[in-house]
Amino acid sequence: MADSWGAANAFARAASKSVIVVPPGESAALLQRLPLAFLRLPHDMIDQLHRLGFERVCDITSQPRAPLTQRFGPELHRRLDQALGRLREPIEPIRAPELIEATRQFAEPIGAPETLARYTGKLVEALCTLLIAKGVGARRLDLLFHRVDRDVQAIRIGTAKPTRDVKRLTRLLVDKLETIDPGYGVEAMSLRATLAEPFETKQMRTSLLDEMPDTDVSSLVDSLTNRVGATKLYRFTPVESDVPERSVERIAPTSGGTGKSWPLRLPRPVRLLRKPEPIETMALLPDHPPVSFSWRGVRRRVKRADGPERIFGEWWKRDAERDSVRDYFQVEDEQGERYWIFRAGDGEHSETGAQSWFLHGIFG
Repeated sequence: MADSWGAANAFARAASKSVIVVPPGESAALLQRLPLAFLRLPHDMIDQLHRLGFERVCDITSQPRAPLTQRFGPELHRRLDQALGRLREPIEPIRAPELIEATRQFAEPIGAPETLARYTGKLVEALCTLLIAKGVGARRLDLLFHRVDRDVQAIRIGTAKPTRDVKRLTRLLVDKLETIDPGYGVEAMSLRATLAEPFETKQMRTSLLDEMPDTDVSSLVDSLTNRVGATKLYRFTPVESDVPERSVERIAPTSGGTGKSWPLRLPRPVRLLRKPEPIETMALLPDHPPVSFSWRGVRRRVKRADGPERIFGEWWKRDAERDSVRDYFQVEDEQGERYWIFRAGDGEHSETGAQSWFLHGIFG
């Protein structure tokens, strides 16, 4: 990756690393050191330049342009300017042959929001026809707007499940049209299914004796995901681990069940803090709960307590957890608030923990 296509092409062939990322603004200086062969010049031109004593890019940039252009033509400095980012160079992107796409060209540029929305719907209809023919559904769509000034703007939507529902896809795309600046007008629009998966059809239940069909919330999930972001919407699933913060993980909201559940015999707080927060306590070691503790600047007296529940570290994951121990207590303060706190260590041996206290969760 570099400031220009010509520079990226040169660095990719000149360096031995598989991945090269040149910081912005540094491509021109690094190009000066490279041999002329990396400017994508004809071999006979490179041979003539070598005979004249020109070996590297810096040898050319330090010379007047007119004599070299008169002898070698415009190709020499055209390639040089492209590499240095002085001259624009069109790039034809590599596209997968199986890409499903619908395109619309306009005789006159368009720009009104209602017109863009109308043609968005038409493109979705055309694309869904192609999806049906291939037996797939869209998971991700890219809608590109080609403006008359050669600028391209785009919006992207994703779906939780493969779909070819025209109304749903149109609504998701139209909701994002406000982010598009048509400029002096849009001369072409293209809709691409950049991610498509096999579409599974389900038989509808018609008998009253059948069970109630499952509620499909994928439409709601799609609307929320495209509005707030794909990483903001998720659900939790159990993980086989005794360490509380490792016993849960985030999965996609429409993912199937994992078949796992949390053990009901071990009560867990409704709210588990992202990271255990240190507290100040007064407690009798080794097995007694605190008589009071201070959390976030507020001191709370313990009225009731239950515990300890001892949780050992997972030594097979980290050597540091080979001897670690946590003793968890459920405590209730004088206001009736219940908390889940623990002591790092068994209260007797220093190798099991620092004997510090933490608050890890809140009940109710």
